[in-house]
Amino acid sequence: MILHLNQREFINTLKPIDLSIELTANNNSLKAWGQENPEIEPVRDGNFVGSVAEGGVVNFKNIFFNPHAHLTHTECCGHITEDFHSVNDGLKNFFFNAQLLTFTPVEKNEESIITLDQVKSLDIDPDVDAIVIRTLPNTDAKRTFNYTGSNPPFIHVDVAHYFIEIGVNHLLVDLPSVDKEQDGGALAFHHAFWNVPENPNTIRTITEFIFVPKEVEDGLYILELQMSSFKNDACPSRPVLYNRQKIE
Repeated sequence: MILHLNQREFINTLKPIDLSIELTANNNSLKAWGQENPEIEPVRDGNFVGSVAEGGVVNFKNIFFNPHAHLTHTECCGHITEDFHSVNDGLKNFFFNAQLLTFTPVEKNEESIITLDQVKSLDIDPDVDAIVIRTLPNTDAKRTFNYTGSNPPFIHVDVAHYFIEIGVNHLLVDLPSVDKEQDGGALAFHHAFWNVPENPNTIRTITEFIFVPKEVEDGLYILELQMSSFKNDACPSRPVLYNRQKIE
């Protein structure tokens, strides 16, 4: 299907760029924060088994996972507030102007950081609602890596303030977190981006654990941020990019 953005541009919805990492229940599952592999198991109740392969009439399985630790997810300020906030209550629109940016994190004091200088060195379009960050190196290992104890790259808190200043409301990263793995509970970027605790912003979202294929070029896209309907601070999501194409 062709969707016209304006008189000059359109997107082809038959050519999506899926940025999500799916949940798998095996030893190669993506995971972080000390969590074990997710579980997908048939329901067993008396003579009933929720597995056709085991003689059941249907496949009927329970799934145990943590959205922050096992797959692509989108979260809201409720992730760090005492009061409950659901990401589904805040996100009511699902299509956004987006820009994909690629960074090689700066190595400093045995840490890998995306800095404000790096971000400011790039030409960010003033009309973008969402920033998508890809980090280098960018290998398929990101889909199955166990990030626990690995001290992965993070984003400096000054970048959060800058994104707010230029009107960015949605940030997507191919990392387990925008913040440092072990920071004593500070979660500086999260607090700054959501203005917690002063005046929590319930509109802005952070999406973590995306994967951007290496052949996808930096630039401007339309983002469709698909989410599961979970009443929770975070829920599984499927961010999809579409190329903006000019009408000849």
